[in-house]
Amino acid sequence: MLIVQKYGGTSVGTLERIENVAARVIETKKSGADVVVVVSAMSGVTNQLVDYALHYTKDPDGVAMDMLLSSGERVTCALLTIALINLGYPAVGLSGRLAGIITDSVHTKARIEAIDTKRMKEELKAGKIIVVAGFQGIDEKGDVTTLGRGGSDLSAVAIAGALNADLCEIYTDVDGVYTTDPRIEPKAKKLDKISYDEMLELASLGAKVLQNRSVELAKKLNVNLVTRSSFNHNEGTLITKEESMEAVLVSGIALDKNQARVTLRGVVDKPGIAAEIFTALAEKNINVDMIIQNVGQDGTTNLGFTIPQNELHVAKECMDKLSASREILYNDEIVKVSVVGVGMKSHTGVASLAFQTLANEGINIQMISTSEIKISMIVDQKYGELAVRALHEAYKLDK
Repeated sequence: MLIVQKYGGTSVGTLERIENVAARVIETKKSGADVVVVVSAMSGVTNQLVDYALHYTKDPDGVAMDMLLSSGERVTCALLTIALINLGYPAVGLSGRLAGIITDSVHTKARIEAIDTKRMKEELKAGKIIVVAGFQGIDEKGDVTTLGRGGSDLSAVAIAGALNADLCEIYTDVDGVYTTDPRIEPKAKKLDKISYDEMLELASLGAKVLQNRSVELAKKLNVNLVTRSSFNHNEGTLITKEESMEAVLVSGIALDKNQARVTLRGVVDKPGIAAEIFTALAEKNINVDMIIQNVGQDGTTNLGFTIPQNELHVAKECMDKLSASREILYNDEIVKVSVVGVGMKSHTGVASLAFQTLANEGINIQMISTSEIKISMIVDQKYGELAVRALHEAYKLDK
């Protein structure tokens, strides 16, 4: 049996916690399983490294940033490897390069293209525990790349898929997936299982338990995924291809605070203008989420869209160059609140309940986006947590 385990920043945040991780890994090894461990940087390290770079410029070189940011995971990888060997268990630490993780060349946001598993298979055959520095790989030129925030989850799922692992366990500081953030709503309940599609929506909509690209990859590779806490032995949440029972209307409420709205007024209402704007943003690798275009009047229209708040400064530069003659408004005091559940496919009235609930609380909805299993709404930042609590109660998720 082969198990891939991933430990996040808080799980390896101190030397004592790394010792705790080593004990868990050894426990798994003693059960008869082969183990590959993927680690994040110690909590706070990546932020500190980013701050170092921002001391010089707000837009540091991507290649240099990847060289800098990837160092945090390598430190954790080396420390855990040393701890395991000291406890009498043969182990080997591998950087993304040595683990054979090949990516594209989009620095700081690279995507995994392939994994050469030869080295890992050799080390497993030799009976060693493998520790891999997550969040990183190399491109075809041999330059170090990083996978974006939460990329260690992606590393773990990709490695589990490439090695045909029996299970991929994601260890964090929470013991599973909850109906919403328990810090916002204490009545939130832990889910025993959730479908890939529901988890993908929750992850992409602000739930911090799993990185959304890792869930997408797990679904694609059919990886058995479990998220659980490294600080207790509670059962976690299974993310599976089996959808929840049809009777389960809504599985969770997500809050995404990393949102900003851009509004262009007086845009010439003719074919190709929207393409021009969004192509320029795409070339800067800025992810556009919701889009609203008003009905045109007098040959012009207003165009609004949302982007990640941490990409707002790049979007401003892009829009100012592209739209010098247009009025552009920026608002980073908004949040996205989302209702997620596979039961929406077969039940009516889900959206109307969400809208009525927010109306009852006096919360204005600025933008709306829907899919088969989710409803997302942009509201003022100051109402975000109130909206989450109200919706959680409206859909009876505490029952």
